[in-house]
Amino acid sequence: MTFAGINYVAVVIAGVVGFLLGGVWYRLLATPWKTAHGLTSERIRAHHGRGAPPWPLLVALAANLTMALMLAGLVGHLGTVDIRTGVISAAFVWFGFVFTSLAVNNVFAMRKPALIWIDGGHWLLVLVAMGAIIGVWGA
Repeated sequence: MTFAGINYVAVVIAGVVGFLLGGVWYRLLATPWKTAHGLTSERIRAHHGRGAPPWPLLVALAANLTMALMLAGLVGHLGTVDIRTGVISAAFVWFGFVFTSLAVNNVFAMRKPALIWIDGGHWLLVLVAMGAIIGVWGA
């Protein structure tokens, strides 16, 4: 289903897939991520434990959906919409905007370099998956 040149089914699928990949990524890298932040499981549970509002997850889902929508708009403006264009565009967006922003923010915040790679790897995976989905299903 397209409206105003955007395939919203592809956008929703790409956004949800990105959100789910984030869950898997951070589940697999929970220990090094916590170590790099200096956090413990107990401290995280106390903040995000049972009964905590779901705001972080809702914000993450909304951000992934927005990112998929913007990527679809970008890929659609390039003309040819295919998996190659989607993946390359996503990689360019990641390197030019996401990774560089993470690097600057983490360096000035005096965070461990591992966080740049953990978080940067997450966003590369998410954007490339979104680009592939949008490329295959159409922007």
